[in-house]
Amino acid sequence: MTEIQLYNTLARAKQAFEPIDPANVRMYVCGPTVYNYAHIGNARPVVVFDMLFRLLRHVYGAEHVTYARNITDIDDKIMKAAADEGVSIKAISARYAKAYQDDMAALGALDPTIQPKATEHLSEMIKMMQSLIQKGHAYVAEGHVMFNVPSMETYGRLSGHSRDELIAGARVDVAPYKKDPADFVLWKPSTEDQPGWMSPWGRGRPGWHLECSCMIEKHLGETIDIHGGGQDLIFPHHENEIAQSECSHGAQFVRYWMHNGYLTVDGEKMSKSLGNFHTVHDLIKDHPGEALRMSLLTAHYRQPVDFSLDGVAEQKRRLDRWYRLTDGVEATAEVPQTVIEALADDLNTPRAISALDALATKETAAELKAGAQFMGFLNQDANAWFQGGATDELEAAEIEAMITARKNARANKDFAESDRIRDALLAKGIVLEDGPNGTTWRRKD
Repeated sequence: MTEIQLYNTLARAKQAFEPIDPANVRMYVCGPTVYNYAHIGNARPVVVFDMLFRLLRHVYGAEHVTYARNITDIDDKIMKAAADEGVSIKAISARYAKAYQDDMAALGALDPTIQPKATEHLSEMIKMMQSLIQKGHAYVAEGHVMFNVPSMETYGRLSGHSRDELIAGARVDVAPYKKDPADFVLWKPSTEDQPGWMSPWGRGRPGWHLECSCMIEKHLGETIDIHGGGQDLIFPHHENEIAQSECSHGAQFVRYWMHNGYLTVDGEKMSKSLGNFHTVHDLIKDHPGEALRMSLLTAHYRQPVDFSLDGVAEQKRRLDRWYRLTDGVEATAEVPQTVIEALADDLNTPRAISALDALATKETAAELKAGAQFMGFLNQDANAWFQGGATDELEAAEIEAMITARKNARANKDFAESDRIRDALLAKGIVLEDGPNGTTWRRKD
């Protein structure tokens, strides 16, 4: 069996991966808060951990891997978006959860095994809070349930922050009812005009950190193999998940913590004010999902990745070359070992892509196709790829009609008309290619 090496944030070292139960490898990745379209930075952990999901399935068997990625469908940002539109939080969250799933599928991400929603786990949250209060790790104050940070001696070991850093970085408002500045919210009261659920402490809603702990415990168990997410989640979110879960059930929460690096756009932090803010929803209108996926995998997942439209175009050209080489070729049954070895070394996707480039020859096209498809590429017919995966049936029909008209003009030796049609299509970005089996078309690179 292939040995997988993973960098464990908690251990601050690369370690051999040894699952608790090889027949049930369990991984959880923090999913979206669904109040708007996901941006390209949100997509990086999806693509990274999709790659890990594929590798784990390859090594342990698809039926032996459980991957959960949650949907946060209750949050103050969702409440604001719903209020702004005058609709329910359920309407907002359902709309953007569907958009998220469609957009991530366009990037070649497999569906997780489980996609739990926070609002469906209120009873589990109440049960965990009651356990924490009973054990002295939480307390009730003015309708809030607060986690008592000083009650956990090892709090802060994931992030490695000092006491002062923990307090300064805590994303909760300073409030008189907090016993310690580092304490964080498990439950907060809702006003009459805010969404809320009944609890032993009054009508309210859960804190963000609590949701993940409870969904993990219900669907994957008290101790899981891998927990992933963006580097920005190490503190306070993942730190607080550890506190809640381990203080509640007294067992190790996660064995391997994995975090992907930040994403910049053209060398700068992505922001709407800089005009470099890209949602996946918009990007896939003009760029193939596979090219976007490749752009996110060209840097090692733990390193920063700089996203640019020029970079996407470069990856599109790489994929063009692969599609031409593998057109009509049947993939080998086995994934090339060079690809597996690269990915088994802490998801070294740049090395895996280089291994695929080394197979980009006529003699090894079948191996290239097998390896590329394993990584989420070359999943279309070559004609569909070069036609841009066109879904506009009217446009495609018009192009085919013009090709037929050109064919008739050539048959009648009206070469001026034939050239006019070719030039008209080229002006629209459509390139015609004449071959022994007729004329095909593709979009201009």
